[in-house]
Amino acid sequence: MENRICKLFGIKYPIISGGMVWCSGWRLAAAVSNNGGLGLIGAGSMHPETLREHIQKAKQATQKPFGVNVPLFYPELDTIMNIIAEEKVPIVFTSAGSPKKYTSWLKERGIFVAHVIASSAFALKCEEAGVDAIVAEGFEAGGHNGKEETTTLTLIPAVRRITSLPLMAAGGIGTGDAILAAMALGADGVQIGSRFAISEESSAHPDFKKMVTGLTEGDTKLALKKIGAVRLIKNDFFQTINKMEQEGASADDLRAMLGRGRAKIGMFEGDLEKGELEIGQVASIINEILPVETIMKNLISEYQAAKKRMNSDQFEF
Repeated sequence: MENRICKLFGIKYPIISGGMVWCSGWRLAAAVSNNGGLGLIGAGSMHPETLREHIQKAKQATQKPFGVNVPLFYPELDTIMNIIAEEKVPIVFTSAGSPKKYTSWLKERGIFVAHVIASSAFALKCEEAGVDAIVAEGFEAGGHNGKEETTTLTLIPAVRRITSLPLMAAGGIGTGDAILAAMALGADGVQIGSRFAISEESSAHPDFKKMVTGLTEGDTKLALKKIGAVRLIKNDFFQTINKMEQEGASADDLRAMLGRGRAKIGMFEGDLEKGELEIGQVASIINEILPVETIMKNLISEYQAAKKRMNSDQFEF
């Protein structure tokens, strides 16, 4: 299963855990890395010194490569990037902004850079910026999302047509079968969020994890497109926001209702009605809270079984 993503990041399997707010702390990152993937710490929900603490704890918990995901709308971005450089983090995934902003700065310091996109147009911007790899994320994904609503099935081949860079697929991927499908579309690896968000090592609240295991198809939907599309569970907060959007609420009105710390209230503190609960569509097939070691073993065995099945005579034509 070794390929360009494995060689680039120095990992065994081309499986990256998404750097998710309120889920991706040092425990999750280290566990994924220790089991052959690439774990990411999610800087988007951390104050600078909290991030430093998580980086240092991850260093103690794993000798394998790990990285940090940095949303480029972060208010203390310079401080965050300096901490990453000072702590000698080998890999950074940037998202939610222009890849030109920090790519050169990071690469000058020997850091590999991947950038998350939701459209093929941004793939060209990634090439121009000089990133080492691209994550193309379909709208099935949880968290912040492309408002164009391009599916992973459509996005991956579109991006592959216009770039030769190492490419990771994201959005709706939570099984080994889906990994194989993404690779068939042209991806070199995958970034998985929701499946790891509901792992034992995730820092999300236990009640949030339990709620996700009971979701069915249609229980999530994109919202808040005027201020930054995000996929949410349909709880009381979502219903309020959804009604406001249907009635033509302004971006300012939506920001006022969202307030500060809404995702923390829900995903980290466990208020399942007032909180902003972010998760991907693939949550509908996640029905267990498992340790990362088991999740990784399942992904690999499912991938191998799917590959064997696809090589059988029934798929020849």
